[in-house]
Amino acid sequence: WAMRYGEPTVASALDRLKSAGCSRILVVPLYPQYSVSTTASAMDAVNEWARRNPQAARIGTIESFHEEPRYVSALAASINTHWMDYGRPDKLVMSFHGLPRVSIERGDPYYGQCLESGRLLAAELGLAEADYAITFQSRFGPAEWLQPYTQATLEALGRDGVRRVDVICPGFVCDCLETLEEIAMECKEAFLAAGGTEFRYIP
Repeated sequence: WAMRYGEPTVASALDRLKSAGCSRILVVPLYPQYSVSTTASAMDAVNEWARRNPQAARIGTIESFHEEPRYVSALAASINTHWMDYGRPDKLVMSFHGLPRVSIERGDPYYGQCLESGRLLAAELGLAEADYAITFQSRFGPAEWLQPYTQATLEALGRDGVRRVDVICPGFVCDCLETLEEIAMECKEAFLAAGGTEFRYIP
């Protein structure tokens, strides 16, 4: 394993595999939905190493797994386990990391892949369209980002009398501090302030 912006670096991980005699390497960026800003950035680091080591190994990649049945089933298992402990909410919010809308207009497939992941997850859970919402988080700067925005959606749900929401972030294979602070803390506070009564983050 390797970190795009940390240790061990992508190059050092590939160096270890090269030293171990690996002749075929499969790279899996752990972003389920492909985006130039994430997946392609990871592959830039891989390609840079490959240019410096042209004879080292044959490198293959899995560029996305947004509709992989085992990915969808794993998400559904997390949600069902949570619901066995706490019961079902009035609304499930699937919050994906946002991108500037201009990225999608330039051909990035991320938005469509997020919608497809959400649709497949809802189908796996047997949810009707009214039972869930797909939103986008982590917006910053003046440009328009992918909508609907997560916090604004949660505030609207609270004002509309939705008492309980559960939120999961299916764009990550594991939770990070940024997500936990923004969603499990800030968005929870916003939902409750808008009139909601119960907010749970599904790990």
